[in-house]
Amino acid sequence: MTVAFDVAVIGAGAAGMMAASVAGQRGRSVVLIDHAKKLGEKIRISGGGRCNFTNMGTTPHNFVSQNPNFCRSALAAYTPNDFLRLVQSYGISWHEKHKGQLFCDDSSESIIQLLRQECLKGGVTWRMPCAIQSIQKTEDGYTLATDQGVIRCQQLVIATGGMALPQVGASDFALQVARQFGLKVIEPRPALVPLTFDGQLWQDFVALSGVSAEVELGVALKPKKKMVFLEDLLFTHRGLSGPGILQISSYWNPSERLHINFAPELDLHHTLLEAKRTSKQQLGNYLSTLLPKRLVEPWLSATGVALDVLQKRLADLPDKTLLQVATALHDWQLVPTGTAGYKKAEVMRGGVDTRDLNQKTMASRAHPNLYFIGESVDVTGWLGGYNFQWAWASGVACGQAV
Repeated sequence: MTVAFDVAVIGAGAAGMMAASVAGQRGRSVVLIDHAKKLGEKIRISGGGRCNFTNMGTTPHNFVSQNPNFCRSALAAYTPNDFLRLVQSYGISWHEKHKGQLFCDDSSESIIQLLRQECLKGGVTWRMPCAIQSIQKTEDGYTLATDQGVIRCQQLVIATGGMALPQVGASDFALQVARQFGLKVIEPRPALVPLTFDGQLWQDFVALSGVSAEVELGVALKPKKKMVFLEDLLFTHRGLSGPGILQISSYWNPSERLHINFAPELDLHHTLLEAKRTSKQQLGNYLSTLLPKRLVEPWLSATGVALDVLQKRLADLPDKTLLQVATALHDWQLVPTGTAGYKKAEVMRGGVDTRDLNQKTMASRAHPNLYFIGESVDVTGWLGGYNFQWAWASGVACGQAV
């Protein structure tokens, strides 16, 4: 049995449902296809189950891409305020956390049902669960062989996301389709992900699992330029996590150094010299006012400073030692072994090369009736609602074009 539609959208996640609903409400006949049994699983588990559905401070600066200007057009055309108005039209209660992050007051299910209702308003046809067996280009569009029969469409939208969280069905399907039709793919990697260290190297820090601190985290992007985040860091059995590590992981590349500043708002050398003149404290006790107490000794040992200085009074330590301690606290350098992988990553970095796509419509330049949106493309947002905003914006841009 063969069924024909104007538009077929593969992937019923955030971007796919947004594109399908917009296209359907424009009068296009749309089929939305997904292999999963449950709708919107990645939406459901996001934001601790409350869905951090956008960030009011979204700008192109909040995204990682080899083509950084690509996201500008879609983000400008559909803003956080636009999506917030849609949320409010459904009576969904929400709250703002720090740094512009918006969350549902109740469950992520509210956003899933909003998107489902928007698709119903557009008369979208559902095929779920439905597996795609092959995609063939035809003179007037595409033919999809599925386990529910053949689907023909004039326009084909790939919205199957990236490889993060394979346990809820994520795969590299979008990248396979891109390669099938000759589009370039930027090397995919886990992003917004914990960083791990060699077991032997990390042995002294295993006991610190659960210890956290607000720090400044940085990696070198090129000579004399760093990417820096001021966020919480969390020690784990295998390495480092927490919001700061997740943020910096999107910029970190294998074998690169991670720079950690434990006292970003202090001139620590000057502070230690002042304390030397006025305080009778031991160095260890003084450092415990700046670092979590459990961290002081293993951290100092890792920096190469002799541990016996911790028992010495500040007043008895040479300026050279205080400078060494201050320098290490301002720039503790570590080289992670790798990441915790796609099972722990929130998103995928890389994807379909956006230089092969039209920035206003998300269409392939070589195949004008083929579109890629959301996480499948090389546009990766920071932690804090930015990736959802990209899903909405790229979905709307595509939905208005197909």
